[in-house]
Amino acid sequence: MPETRVSPRERLVLTAIIELYIATGEPVASQAVADHFAHKEGLSSATIRNVMVSLGDAGLLEQPHTSAGRVPTAAAFRYYVEQITRPEAPIGRIGVGGAAFAHLPQSGIPLSEERRGQIEESFSGVTSSNEYLERTSHVLALISSGLGVALASNAEEQVLEHIHFSRLSAGRVLAVLVTRAGAVLDRVLVLDRELTHLELETAARYLNETFHNWPIDRIRTEIARRMDEERAAYDQLLASVEELCRKGALAVGDAASVLYVEGRANLIAAEVDRERLKQMLLALEAKQRLVDLLTAYVSGSQQEVRVVVGLDEASPAMQDLVLIGAPARLGGSSLGTVAVIAPTRIQYQEMIQAVRYVARLSDRLLEISTQ
Repeated sequence: MPETRVSPRERLVLTAIIELYIATGEPVASQAVADHFAHKEGLSSATIRNVMVSLGDAGLLEQPHTSAGRVPTAAAFRYYVEQITRPEAPIGRIGVGGAAFAHLPQSGIPLSEERRGQIEESFSGVTSSNEYLERTSHVLALISSGLGVALASNAEEQVLEHIHFSRLSAGRVLAVLVTRAGAVLDRVLVLDRELTHLELETAARYLNETFHNWPIDRIRTEIARRMDEERAAYDQLLASVEELCRKGALAVGDAASVLYVEGRANLIAAEVDRERLKQMLLALEAKQRLVDLLTAYVSGSQQEVRVVVGLDEASPAMQDLVLIGAPARLGGSSLGTVAVIAPTRIQYQEMIQAVRYVARLSDRLLEISTQ
């Protein structure tokens, strides 16, 4: 990624322009910057105009239409994010071009007590991971200028807590699967052969006692292995278990793509270019694209918030959007991903802290609910 040198004076002016643009949504004129620095020596209107020209040449400012003001480019927002999230990084160098992202440290302006209270109140009554994720999308949309998004964890991260079978009718069994993260998945299994109540109870006990806290994908593999190696000793039991599992008792594929999205109206209100809005909404309507986006940029193993400025790699229509996301966990198990997708003109510091706070809230909320 090519780099451009940014002097301390240019950094000062660029930061002021970005924060004025975030506050007003309007192109920023040199006079507005001069007023901002009214009491700072060495930053006359003429000096600021020259600095703005240099920043434009560096690809950090652009002039929309015939307006006298300037607006920050995606590269400028990337630089701004670097400055507010990586205070230990050398100041004055910025990569220009291409999507950029950063893992964010603990530092930064903390959430206000009022905002924390609003978030806590919004999660009142949540008792399961599904409720937490669904509520998260609503809360993050409410406090941001964009989408609130929550994606359930991948199937390979699901861990068995408990399974129960109930006979419904001839050849039909209800399987209720509970994961350690708190997800409850139920499905009706249509079996090829009849299983008695005793066989169902024995199969459930075997799974719960043998595979409690096992990753569910590994359980299916292990059962197949034991069917081959231990058929003589466990023929009847394993045959019953294998039949139930083959029909979907341990299938968690549906949970892997559970996606909650709220706040499209926020984007409609923020975007004035109708054609660009249409393309942006079409891109965001594609559920799999959002799933891929969150999966690509936010890992369940990371510890902190990630910010990605410029989502044009996912879709050209998303070039003016930023993703702020973090993994949500319950103990050592991943619940999924929570995120805000918003216009680059967003209150970065507050939204970074809000996403971090909501992501960490899952552990406390769901542990309390299971006690």
